[in-house]
Amino acid sequence: MVNLEEEMKRVKIDVDRLILDEILPKSSRINEIDLLYGMMRDYPSRPAKGLRPFLCVTACKAAGGKGEDALLTAACVELFQHWILIHDDIEDGSELRRGQPALHLKQSPALALNTGDALHAKMWGALLKNESRLGQERTLRILAEFSRIVDATTEGQHMELAWVQHRRWDLGEPDYYEMCSRKTSWYTVAGPCRLGAIVADANLDVQDKLKEFGTKLGVGFQIQDDLLNLVGDQSRYGKAKFDDILEGKRTLILLHLLEILSSSERSKVVSIMNKDRDQKTSEDVSYVLSLMKRNDAFGYSRNRAQELVEEAIGVLRRIEWKGESEAVSLLESFSRFAVERQW
Repeated sequence: MVNLEEEMKRVKIDVDRLILDEILPKSSRINEIDLLYGMMRDYPSRPAKGLRPFLCVTACKAAGGKGEDALLTAACVELFQHWILIHDDIEDGSELRRGQPALHLKQSPALALNTGDALHAKMWGALLKNESRLGQERTLRILAEFSRIVDATTEGQHMELAWVQHRRWDLGEPDYYEMCSRKTSWYTVAGPCRLGAIVADANLDVQDKLKEFGTKLGVGFQIQDDLLNLVGDQSRYGKAKFDDILEGKRTLILLHLLEILSSSERSKVVSIMNKDRDQKTSEDVSYVLSLMKRNDAFGYSRNRAQELVEEAIGVLRRIEWKGESEAVSLLESFSRFAVERQW
């Protein structure tokens, strides 16, 4: 049986080669454009998990397609991740990305924003190259799916940003699930899996079930990400610890905590979370964390993530696969990994 992490690394190597050797430009005689090209290659050159391209290639093989046919699409999924992260880091004021300073801090927010736009454009151009291998009809379906992923991701991102900006606290778990199902679920699981299925020319029933699978697993994945930000090992996680508290994010951990606190504790937590990032103190962060620990908000969130994974695996097992059984097993292994990972 193929080892999950070894297979993820194998796909990542193939995808990185495509991105760095064939898709992204290397240099320019014009200094400013040469800087742009170097910035475009920055995030793609940093150590990363490669989860999304792995799902794209593996879903393709599980659905009866050839892994090599999905590599270009998988590489574009990774490019999507890179430009989204550049924009996300600017929007959230994040300081670290994959263990290094965020791009907007290495250069400037304006240059980083333009770099994200350049990667976005490069992604669409690269997707058109699918036509020579997959034909026009499937290439158009892949483009349509990418458009759907971009729409859902930006909608979810806007929900999360607007909650913070407008100081919304009349929120509950359903709101969190809705935001995650649009943002994380589509661009992390559902979209990559459906793209792989489209490359394999799978039927609509398979694609619909992969949407259901991806929605559930994506929310579980995000819950684990939220947990890692607060209780994980920063050296493995790659982002600054406690960013979610500093940024005022409405995580499941926080929303559950607010539901069970006394009114005075809730008011104090809300007042802390409403502060701008640079106004929050280490004492503020410690106070919120102590309440999360005391009320087992972490345990509650872990249990919910595990429940979602089991539901997602149940959907996987209802799909009539036509491809490699080993690929199907890898998708199930990945599902459990998504909420057990420490990075």
